Amino acid sequence: MLARKVKPDLAAAPEFPVHPLNIKKIKDGIIVRVPNWLGDIVMTLPALMELKKILPEYCGLFVICPLGVRDFLESLPMIDYVIPLEEVHRNWSSKDLRRVSKIRAGAGILFNNSLRDAVFMRIAGIKYLYGAQARGRSLLLRRSFPFPARVNYRLNNLHHTSKYLSIVKALGASEWDGSLPEFKIKYDLEQSDPEIRAICSHTGLMTIAAGAAYGGSKRWSAEKFKEVANWWIKDGGIVAALGSAKEKDIAAEVVDDLPAGKAYNLAGKTDMCELMHLLVNSKICVANDSGIMHLSAVLGKPGIAIFGPTDYSATGPISNYWRVIYDKLPCSPCFKRECPYGHSECMELCSSIQVVEQIRKLLDSDFSK
Repeated sequence: MLARKVKPDLAAAPEFPVHPLNIKKIKDGIIVRVPNWLGDIVMTLPALMELKKILPEYCGLFVICPLGVRDFLESLPMIDYVIPLEEVHRNWSSKDLRRVSKIRAGAGILFNNSLRDAVFMRIAGIKYLYGAQARGRSLLLRRSFPFPARVNYRLNNLHHTSKYLSIVKALGASEWDGSLPEFKIKYDLEQSDPEIRAICSHTGLMTIAAGAAYGGSKRWSAEKFKEVANWWIKDGGIVAALGSAKEKDIAAEVVDDLPAGKAYNLAGKTDMCELMHLLVNSKICVANDSGIMHLSAVLGKPGIAIFGPTDYSATGPISNYWRVIYDKLPCSPCFKRECPYGHSECMELCSSIQVVEQIRKLLDSDFSK
């Protein structure tokens, strides 16, 4: 599946002098350490696409990642090999080091801010490292790139996607043309649970992501999600609430008491490939600022995102097929995991009526353009 060109209007990042990579010194390829969160990884994809374009055929594009996103990254044909770390918050194991060393990558790019990963990439024999200035690691990097520090309580207007693109452009990559990557999901629906296959086959599927791994402050109320879901079901559709196993109770709050056979709690019941199939086959997605929001957007599907304590100008979905609902308050975006005032007003200002109106407008628009 090749998503359309969308070229969303993303907040720009600083531009740095261009010093193209010396391909002769890269040996067998470039290895990239992506961030740990699914949403952040999605925002690196345009940069990975542009990086792949400047590599000769004999050079591979390799990625180091958390184990939980391996299937997602292995669904991207542009990535030649994926190395999942055994434990992302601890020192690399000897197995991790051997696997990275075996790649014989001549250069590495860090799209996270970890000092530890920079150290272990050097130990693994990667001589030329590139990444953002962070945590005193600049001495380990061939080039480090300074980005302005985030400021709370205002929109920072520096999108993470633009930030990653600015790094690879400084290494010789071209301007991103707005296309999204091709995905080949590792296995087809025939290998999935029969219930998931049946849900995916419905032409009026709405997917809902009512959780947010970052914290409760990012969550729109389950009751309002339920109101949207109930409207959708009355209009002839079905609803699937998605998320991790830790979010199954939140998903239950959304679908409980909705008509049987029309609403499903799939939180914790899908693997990554099944999650991707559900999103690809959904007509619309409604989500908080979350990994599922980003995943649905990069798969080329439309959706509605509710933002409050986080900065949509920095982490909004990479798509023109999504609408962001956000009301600026003096205390937002605060980036707190839980509302320090106990009311989450920045999220609660959004009504279910607003979301329904945006869904109608979105589905009435022409996505073929």
